[in-house]
Amino acid sequence: MTTPFFTRDRELFVPEPISQGPWGATVSGHLIGGLLGWAVEQVPAAAELQPARLTVDLLRPTFMEPLQVETVISREGRRIAVVDAALLQRGEVVSRASAVFLRRGEHPDGAVWSAPVSMPPLPPEDADPLEIEMPFELWAYGSGTGTLGGTSVEWEQEHAPKFAWVKEIRPLIGDDPVTPFTRAALAGDVTSALTHWSTGGLRYINADFTITLSRLPDGEYVGLAAQAHHSEAGVASGAATLFDQHGPIGSALAIALAQPADAFRPPRHIGLK
Repeated sequence: MTTPFFTRDRELFVPEPISQGPWGATVSGHLIGGLLGWAVEQVPAAAELQPARLTVDLLRPTFMEPLQVETVISREGRRIAVVDAALLQRGEVVSRASAVFLRRGEHPDGAVWSAPVSMPPLPPEDADPLEIEMPFELWAYGSGTGTLGGTSVEWEQEHAPKFAWVKEIRPLIGDDPVTPFTRAALAGDVTSALTHWSTGGLRYINADFTITLSRLPDGEYVGLAAQAHHSEAGVASGAATLFDQHGPIGSALAIALAQPADAFRPPRHIGLK
């Protein structure tokens, strides 16, 4: 049975060892975003609306210890709902999120300009998995055909446009199915690595990320195409377009702070080469 990232202990969410991220003995930011995305989606006010925006603030290190989840409805109307969520540990808020849900309706006529962007094709279905345990599949693309887990190969050795296809391969919480919105929230944290990875490796740790969605992703894969990186004096901003198998579904933005060259150390289970 595939190990989930978190198990439930009454009102607590207990991280499993596979939840450790690449910045020390802390929970991966990708899972913080996923857990907050899951939390805001549980609120009944959002049930019939389209998840349109999720902003995740990574306020403090999240240790490999039990977490509490709190949600608050900030606005509930006929066409919009705003839901806030927080993760608490050791009695303080370690991460928080704000989500906007909008009502779907008739689509207006007319064409709106957008910069053209396309993703590489979906990864091959018969690809051999890595020999080590991975928290999720990440296919990295630069100017090549794509490498499973090979971020340093595709994003560091080549100064070229960057792309990623992300596929969740284990439950987030116990046996709960991963919903399309949670899948998008989990992928959102990849924005920082995708847009801030340089020829010198990953030298930035993200402080937050935002995803915006025109629709939910269809299928197991969420794609990200890097659009921009801007940085000065150790502060960086990165932007990406989000995709599913049919085409663009939204945008993502991540801001980040410079880190020492040896700070990024993926646990062995992450599988990033």
